[in-house]
Amino acid sequence: MSELAVGEYHALAEGVYLEGLTYDFRRDVVWYSDVIKGGIHGVRPDGTPYASFNPERMWTGGIMMNACGAVFSTGQHGIMWNDPDTGESGWLLQEIDGVPLIGANEMWPDGTGGIYFGTNDIESIIAARDTRPTQIYRMAVDGTVTLVADRCYFPNGLAMDARRRRFYASDTFRTSWTWDVAPDHSLVNQRMLFDKDDCDGCCVEEDGNVLLTGFRSPGRIVRVTPEGKELAPLETPAGCTTQIRYGGADLRDYYINVVPADGGDTLKAGGELSGASTLYRGRAAVAGVACEAAAFKLR
Repeated sequence: MSELAVGEYHALAEGVYLEGLTYDFRRDVVWYSDVIKGGIHGVRPDGTPYASFNPERMWTGGIMMNACGAVFSTGQHGIMWNDPDTGESGWLLQEIDGVPLIGANEMWPDGTGGIYFGTNDIESIIAARDTRPTQIYRMAVDGTVTLVADRCYFPNGLAMDARRRRFYASDTFRTSWTWDVAPDHSLVNQRMLFDKDDCDGCCVEEDGNVLLTGFRSPGRIVRVTPEGKELAPLETPAGCTTQIRYGGADLRDYYINVVPADGGDTLKAGGELSGASTLYRGRAAVAGVACEAAAFKLR
């Protein structure tokens, strides 16, 4: 695999509208979803195809790993898991307090083996209607699910800083939020991070600066301090970015899904997309915070 200079990009894969994204440290594989064409797909950092599964499942907005090697994916009816090595699959979560989940979106590890995740009104998304308010929850490694935020209308990209003191969420079509993380893993002191109504994915550099992707922000990813002061952006290939994740041995490789500039608003309106989406590998000047694997017992 060729080494990239900072600012260079290498295209790895294409699809219709790429959204979910995670780096699999165990296999050295990048997993990504195509919310329109369907499926979860894996490629090596040099672009060599690895594996695919769930080809008929559309609207997967989030992907992350479990320590056993299973891949979690969100979408209609909750959070699934698939083991690419054995072909086994099942559900991590389909209901909360006995109420079936309409949909789940992005996830982030809580540092104790569990996850934070956002729900979404996927029925309205598919029908091209304005979405109803949804929530952010924490699912502990023992399976306990706790509501941690209910003032986030459309929780999308989720992330935490390296010390797990600050939590971030993109509230798509509205703004981006930040919270303090309490000792019991609850989220407190919610406030606006950066006023950006096209915010989508989210990730954090090791020094604490936050990266906010935007489906109406061609050629760049917004960078802000933890206090919301805008910094020089991360420049990207043409198009708009839906998600970013760090990987590699030194956490300076990063992966981004780039979609047509009109893609997000076209999906919201129920129209047909123009052009294709591309998964790229880039090289950062500073390392990022990894989306570590959860530690649920699945079997």
